[in-house]
Amino acid sequence: MKKVYRNCQSCGMPLKRDAEGGGTNADGTKNAMYCSKCYAVGQFTNPDITLDEMKALVKGKLKEFGLPGFLAGVFTRNIPKLERWKQNDR
Repeated sequence: MKKVYRNCQSCGMPLKRDAEGGGTNADGTKNAMYCSKCYAVGQFTNPDITLDEMKALVKGKLKEFGLPGFLAGVFTRNIPKLERWKQNDR
């Protein structure tokens, strides 16, 4: 049985909030694990980003949207548990 993900397994964004409906695989089909900001045409859009850089990027975006810093920190604390970061020692 295929696992259904509610959040992007790279940045943690809720997939239902992705305007593109998710990332795309190399064959153009939708990818159910990653959002369109993180994954396109079968590869990561920012393949060399580190875990700490991703956390900082997401925290900055959340602050741009008006979330207080402490709340942005709460939302980014689970990023290391996402599939992309569990598989790699970044």
